[in-house]
Amino acid sequence: MLTIHELNQFYGQSHTLWDIELDVPTGQCTCLMGRNGVGKTTLLNCIMGALPLTSGEIIYRDTPLHTLPMEQRAKHGIGYVPQGRQIFPMLTVEENLEIGLPARPDRSRKIPGFIYELFPVLKEMRQRRGGDLSGGQQQQLAVGRALVIDPKLLILDEPTEGIQPNIVAEIGDIIGKLNHEMGMTVLLVEQKLPFVKKVADRFCILDRGRPVAKGSVDELSETLIREYLTV
Repeated sequence: MLTIHELNQFYGQSHTLWDIELDVPTGQCTCLMGRNGVGKTTLLNCIMGALPLTSGEIIYRDTPLHTLPMEQRAKHGIGYVPQGRQIFPMLTVEENLEIGLPARPDRSRKIPGFIYELFPVLKEMRQRRGGDLSGGQQQQLAVGRALVIDPKLLILDEPTEGIQPNIVAEIGDIIGKLNHEMGMTVLLVEQKLPFVKKVADRFCILDRGRPVAKGSVDELSETLIREYLTV
C-alpha cells in the first residue's frame, strides 16, 4: 500500500534521513522502531507532507504521495495520529471529531457510528472539552479523530506514550480490530516491545536516520533489541 524508495531528508545542513527504503503491505501492521532521535517522527512528517523530501519518492496506492500538498493526503485515505495527541483542548469531544470530516471523500458531515462503538467513553463524554479528558481518553480521541475519514492507511506515532496500562491494552485491541477485522493497513511508531509483538506483523528499525533491520516481527531477535532498541 505504501512504498518509500531512496528517501533522503535534510534539516539545513544536517542529513537526517538516509536512503530510506520501506514497504507497508496492504492489510498488515508495520512498526517503525528505534531509539529516540533516530528519525522515526521525521519520516512520518515526510509521509504526511509536513516536511519536504530532499530526494526519493513515497508511493501510496500507485499515487506519488510526495507530489501532493499536505492537505490533500488525508483526502486520499490516510489517517494520522501525531505524537502528543494534539487535540484541541477548548473544543468538545464531538467538535474534535468533526474537524476531520471535511477530508472524507463522500463529504459526509456525520461522525461514523463505529467511532463510538470502538470508544464508548467518547460517546459518554462527547460534550466535554478535550482538555478535561484524561491522557488515555485524549489518546482515544486522537485515534477517533483520525478514523472519522474512514482511512485505508492509519499512521500512529507512539500511541502508548504516557498512557495508563489498561488504556494501552484497549488501544492494542482496537488496532488489532481495525487491522484484522476491518482490513485497515497500519503504520505504527512504537517502542514498547510487548505492544509491538501483540499488534504488529512487520518491523523496521532505524538507527541514525538509516534503516538497519526489517522483517517479520517473529524475526525481532534479542540481538537486535540489545543493539538498537535498549537504552
